Amino acid sequence: MAELPGSDLAFMRAALTHAAAAGERGEVPVGAVLVRGGQIIATGGNSPVASHDPTAHAEVEALRAGGRALGSYRLTDTTLYVTLEPCVMCAAAMVHARVRRLVFGAFDPRAGAAGSITDVFALPELNHRVDVFGGVLMEECGLLLQQFFAARR
Repeated sequence: MAELPGSDLAFMRAALTHAAAAGERGEVPVGAVLVRGGQIIATGGNSPVASHDPTAHAEVEALRAGGRALGSYRLTDTTLYVTLEPCVMCAAAMVHARVRRLVFGAFDPRAGAAGSITDVFALPELNHRVDVFGGVLMEECGLLLQQFFAARR
């Protein structure tokens, strides 16, 4: 694995905090933080159950909050940290929002769209490229999900 800037680890730990909070609310524990200029500008945690909204994934919640914070849907020069590899919907939203970089934790072999089942970010027809780096704090991110689902079985 390439050397990570220290801030990548710190921002992923912040995303893990939001994931844990989502899990405590009974949501699948996925968290996200959106960073620009070294500062967290928006956060999100999974909330589709409570909001009755199938699009209320952590990434989408963070992108929505980021758009409000910046006054624009174009989130250029941002990095999104998320504890789980994004699904197709979330990956496409990042492309449309013009996120510069995605850093994620655990891979998702059932729904991951950054290489696990497909790679939305590699589609040549899309007009924006997102730099993707996966596997950051993968064990911690994966353990949070495993514990959540084990408690429900």
